[in-house]
Amino acid sequence: ESVVDETKKLVSEGYSQVTLLGQNVNSYKHDGKSFADLMRAVADVPGIKRVRFTSPHPKDFPDDLLDAIASHPHICKHIHLPLQAGSDRILGLMRRLHTSDEYLKLVDHIRQMIPDISLTTDIILGFPTETREEFEQTVQLVEKVRFDSAFIFNYSERKGTVAGRRWPDDISSEEKKYRITLLNDIQNKINRSQNQRHIGQVFDLLVEGPSRRSSSQWSGRNDYGHNVIFPHKNEKPGDYIQVKILSATAVTLKGERA
Repeated sequence: ESVVDETKKLVSEGYSQVTLLGQNVNSYKHDGKSFADLMRAVADVPGIKRVRFTSPHPKDFPDDLLDAIASHPHICKHIHLPLQAGSDRILGLMRRLHTSDEYLKLVDHIRQMIPDISLTTDIILGFPTETREEFEQTVQLVEKVRFDSAFIFNYSERKGTVAGRRWPDDISSEEKKYRITLLNDIQNKINRSQNQRHIGQVFDLLVEGPSRRSSSQWSGRNDYGHNVIFPHKNEKPGDYIQVKILSATAVTLKGERA
C-alpha cells in the first residue's frame, strides 16, 4: 500500500512514469502479494502510463511477472537481466546461483511469452582467475542471446567484497582492455542490427528533453527503453508523442513525428 500511495502522490505532482527499484526485485513478497501483484497495482493507478523495474535476478523469475509484463498496457516491455559472465565457474565464484545454460533457457522462455521484449544486461570482464577461454564463453553467450544493449565493465577490486577478500585482481590491464574492446565491438554490431529492425515502426515516446548533441534535436524513450531522437518543435518534457523511426545507430533510433 505504501508503494501505491507514493505512486498516487507522484501522479498528483505530474509524473506519469515510475520505476520500481531494488535488489532482486522479483523475489519481493509482502502480505501474500508477489512482485507481479505490486507491478499490476502500481500500473493500475489512474494517471500512470508507464511502469519499469530493475533489477531482477535470473534465478527467480516467476511466470506471473512475465504474464504481467505481457498483458498490462502500462508495464514496459523491457527486462534488464544481469548476466555478469558466461562461464559457469566464474558465475559460481560470483555466487550467481545459476548456470549459463539456465540463463539461456530463461531467455528463451521470456521470448516465448513476450516475443517483442527488449532485453538488456550487465557483464563483468576480468573477474579474478577468469581465463581467456572463460571470457570466450561469455562472448559466445552474448552472440547467442543478442541483447538489445549491454553495460560491459572490467572487474576492479572493491574493499569489503567477498571477491576482494578471497582473490587478487590477477588479470592484467592489457588483457582487460583486449577483452572489453572485443566484446564492446561485438555488442555494438548486435545493437545496430537490433535497432535497425525498428526502422519504419511508430512508437509512443515519452519526451525527455534536448539531446546531447543539438538543442534542435530532442530525445525520449519508448516502451522498450530505446533512446529516440527527433526534431524538436513545441514538445515539452513529459509529453507523449508518436514518432516514426527513419534510421538507427548502435545507440539510438532516429525519427520524426508520425
